Amino acid sequence: MSTVAALRRARSLGLRAAALLAFLPPLLTRLVIGQAFYQTGSGKLRNFEGTVAFFTDLGIPMPELNAAFVSRLEFYGGLFLIVGLLTRLFAAGLLSTMVVALATADKASFIEALRGTGDAGLTDVVPFVYLVFLLWLVIAGPGKLSLDAIATRLLGNGTSPQPAPATA
Repeated sequence: MSTVAALRRARSLGLRAAALLAFLPPLLTRLVIGQAFYQTGSGKLRNFEGTVAFFTDLGIPMPELNAAFVSRLEFYGGLFLIVGLLTRLFAAGLLSTMVVALATADKASFIEALRGTGDAGLTDVVPFVYLVFLLWLVIAGPGKLSLDAIATRLLGNGTSPQPAPATA
């Protein structure tokens, strides 16, 4: 077998293996990020007064209302990400909370990491890392092993069939 043929065969095998494992990245991302948000949401709900006080200290408007919303979004959003249901919707909502976290609670560490002036890099700023993974879920979707994918298969892809072209 020539070198070119061997390289083509290796490439083909690699692409087939990657295609077979393509379900893993979105699944693992949903499970890890979903579990993290479920836990933080649970903590915020268990210590609701502390969450309200923290939001107040950050200067977040309507701290009690926002604490109630964010706590429940993280709790239920985490669960929905884990099972892969309404993934893009919940990932977008959770992404917005990471934008707020970067603009408030983690602002100093985020700016320091962006400038490269401290010991920490961008991957050390947890809300930024979560934001990147959530953005990927919003764009790429939940993957094949999700309730969203099952619903799409059962209900169709949401497009209506095109009419047959008219004949003259």
